[in-house]
Amino acid sequence: MAPHPTPTRRARWHLAAGIVLAALNLRTAITSIGPLLTEITTDLHLTPVTTGLLTTLPVLCFAGFGALTPALQRRWGDHHVLLAALAALTLGLASRALVTDPWLFLALSTLALAGGAVGNVLLPTLVKQHFPHRVGLLTAAYTTAMALGTTLAAAATVPLATAFHGNWRPALASYALLGLVATIPWALALRNEPRRHPGDQPISIRTVLTTALGWQSTLFFATQSAIAYIMFGWFAHFLRDHGMPAPHAGLVLSYLTALAIPTSLAVPAVVVRMRNPVLLIALFVTCYLVGFAGLLTAPVTGAWLWATLIGIGMSSFPLALTFFGLRARSPHGTAALSAATQGVGYLLAGTGPFLFGLLRDLSGDWRLSIGLLVALTFAHGGCGILLSRPRHIEDAVVPSPVAP
Repeated sequence: MAPHPTPTRRARWHLAAGIVLAALNLRTAITSIGPLLTEITTDLHLTPVTTGLLTTLPVLCFAGFGALTPALQRRWGDHHVLLAALAALTLGLASRALVTDPWLFLALSTLALAGGAVGNVLLPTLVKQHFPHRVGLLTAAYTTAMALGTTLAAAATVPLATAFHGNWRPALASYALLGLVATIPWALALRNEPRRHPGDQPISIRTVLTTALGWQSTLFFATQSAIAYIMFGWFAHFLRDHGMPAPHAGLVLSYLTALAIPTSLAVPAVVVRMRNPVLLIALFVTCYLVGFAGLLTAPVTGAWLWATLIGIGMSSFPLALTFFGLRARSPHGTAALSAATQGVGYLLAGTGPFLFGLLRDLSGDWRLSIGLLVALTFAHGGCGILLSRPRHIEDAVVPSPVAP
């Protein structure tokens, strides 16, 4: 494959800023809903079905639209597609706050989430494309920005609504301003869209999923995301069920979420310096297991310690994103591995909270549910060990020539 032209120093700064600003927006459409879900449900007269659909939309959009992203890239180019994705996200965030029809609200939420889904797949590709020798640094920057945006939308939405006299609509719409700012560097970057060359060979998602490496990446991502979804959805409820007051339980959950900010900054920068990050994976698995054991033995008195350990374990999320660039030689390989992993991975992960709650209902206590977390952790660690072996997706789908 012919090399892409190297952008100027100024253009590289624009691209780096664009990657970070785009990442800041990828989760705001999701985490801004939860704090005001009761008010939104009441105002829009959402039924239990539509409310359930609203909370399920993120995983459906991330899987479906993420899988479509490589085809969009091949047709229009990475910069144009990301600019369109950010425009869709911005439009969806702004317009859904104006409507009164519940189905139109769901449709516009889908538009916003589609933009985030495309961005999920594109950012690792753009890092590999424009910063092939700075994968760890740029991945650290954008995963930290993603964590900041996630935390900001979760923490600031209620205060914003309060500032608008209890009106949830301007509070939700305000995040469109972040999306609008993120479009600026990508509008400027259109002139730097890399030219495609005859030697550029796209790799299909189906092809990735015929390889062991593709499935190792997918299952590593899926198990991590399933644990994260379970913790985000059930951790506060678990603590309250064991006697912790609701405000305190919410504070512990916020702390768990906020831990993603420093770990997102550190993990990608560390892992690119390791030939085989198996020791890092062992650390994450150990933290998970000790944290989950603590939830069974001293759920309230040790809550802050268990949240810390589980939060460290959840640092495998930026590691999973870093692997997209490390386990591919080219932007095309990165895009295919990212799309396949996230497309299938998010669908598999979406079953985690459902199974966790089902086990709780069937057993009448939390032991089987915690057992599910332990099983996911062992599967996560096993896939991580396999994924840690240095190799590339291009070699798995196109055998390298045999030396004479």
